[in-house]
Amino acid sequence: MNQTVFLPFYLGFLAWLCVFCVKAEDPYRFFTFEVTYGEISPLGVPQRGILINGQFPAPTIDCVTNDNVIVNVINKLDEPFLITWNGIKQRKTSWQDGVLGTNCPIPPNANWTYHMQMKDQIGSYSYFPSTKMHRASGGFGAINVRARAVIFVPYLKPVEEFTLLISDWWKSDHKVLSQILDSGKPLPMADGLLINGRPSSTSFTVQGGQLYMFRVSNVALTTSINFRIQNHTLTLVETEGSHTLQEAYESLDLHVGQSASFLVRLHAPVKDYFIVASTRFTKPTLTATGILHYDGSQTKASLPLPDGPTYHIHWSMKQARTIRWNLTANAARPNPQGSYHYGTIPVTRTVVLANSEANINGKLRYAVNQVSYVNPTTPLKIADFYNISGVFNVNSLKDTPPSFSPIYGVSVLGFTLHDYAEIVFQNNENTIQSWHLDGSDFWTVGFGSGVWNSTLRRRFYNLNDATTRHTVQVYPKSWSSILVSLDNKGMWNLRSAIWPRRYLGQELYIRIWNDEKSFHTEYDIPENALRCGLAPLK
Repeated sequence: MNQTVFLPFYLGFLAWLCVFCVKAEDPYRFFTFEVTYGEISPLGVPQRGILINGQFPAPTIDCVTNDNVIVNVINKLDEPFLITWNGIKQRKTSWQDGVLGTNCPIPPNANWTYHMQMKDQIGSYSYFPSTKMHRASGGFGAINVRARAVIFVPYLKPVEEFTLLISDWWKSDHKVLSQILDSGKPLPMADGLLINGRPSSTSFTVQGGQLYMFRVSNVALTTSINFRIQNHTLTLVETEGSHTLQEAYESLDLHVGQSASFLVRLHAPVKDYFIVASTRFTKPTLTATGILHYDGSQTKASLPLPDGPTYHIHWSMKQARTIRWNLTANAARPNPQGSYHYGTIPVTRTVVLANSEANINGKLRYAVNQVSYVNPTTPLKIADFYNISGVFNVNSLKDTPPSFSPIYGVSVLGFTLHDYAEIVFQNNENTIQSWHLDGSDFWTVGFGSGVWNSTLRRRFYNLNDATTRHTVQVYPKSWSSILVSLDNKGMWNLRSAIWPRRYLGQELYIRIWNDEKSFHTEYDIPENALRCGLAPLK
């Protein structure tokens, strides 16, 4: 009798458990990206562009924190191809990072499926081709990761969001630009600037009195930009996954690879207004415009355009220091941002990385600590996983700038899982630099002029409320310093976001490692992983 009573209860409990487990799994979002050539005319001159699903710019990926995003990339180009997901951390799976140090490229007329989880992330990000100079012809798009309903965000909900991709542009396609660089010549200045693929006429219709969010990403190859909206104030609320103190700006600098989200209250008289992006630190200054169109407006936007800074290095550095973490806000992870006291954690290792222009065997190259990176035929991650010797050596790059002449090499810095590192980017050149780290975000603790030394920590470091980012600018003849918790095991690309520099060797890899083989720290090679070089067959 007891068994008869217990059986329905037991079966009911199992049914409830099954339903609970199904509901507990994070949602899946599926995308198919067909990559093709197509004719485009962003600057009025027909040229070959790289399209995704026939679109330029490429489609936006909209998702929610912890979503599983599955992207099947079909390569219809005549060259191997990869996409990297700028700022997506790829927790425990550098296999999905989409760079040549971790992935074999997708051959022509083949496909590969990325499986990514937006684990504990919110914010505005972007994606673009990581192979060769492909991104100079398109293939870039936005990634918008929104907070789950249970996560509080520290600002009023906007009535609508707009995504803006700002890029510099050349009238020559990626193959012509590659030939220029391969011949030993520097890339010429861009021919123009684009907002969502157009130099002008991109329009956003809004209702007066309402609150809107603008998600803005700098997907340029070489150029820092200043962003502003005529007669409107930008309230910064997020940079690359960090909620910020809600400072109001007339304009804000965004450097190559960076993203930000602004709230804009529509308080002006009903008419049209210019949205403006202009280049920084260039001669001449290039400008792209869009239109903020108030619903019901019969009046076109009128000149002059709102003024923006041009060179003004000190102005930009001073502004960068005003961007600060909102310590009272929740991040995508469960704990409040302010509970992580990054400034009190002991640093286990300091690395100083100096960028430089180099001449090797009569050819223009770019280097980090005098080593100009060359991709081996076998991805570093595959060589590491299968213990293939001769592909790379850990700590093949010096921790400080050496005195020897520039050389070719495969640069890898080895760290132990959970190391806490200070990385200083030293820029002794006259041009602005921008550096990006895959796999982790980091605290942008310091900016300063001249040559960095340890005494500058006390004077210039923000050890309380610096924002976390994935890309940091380094001003001419200056330094920038970051602190990073290396808690994501894998092989991660640290690169110049200035793409011609990266193309000609200004990058390296950070290997984060421990001897424990466990899915708690890193996943195995995916079953669908492509093979190349010395990688064993499946």
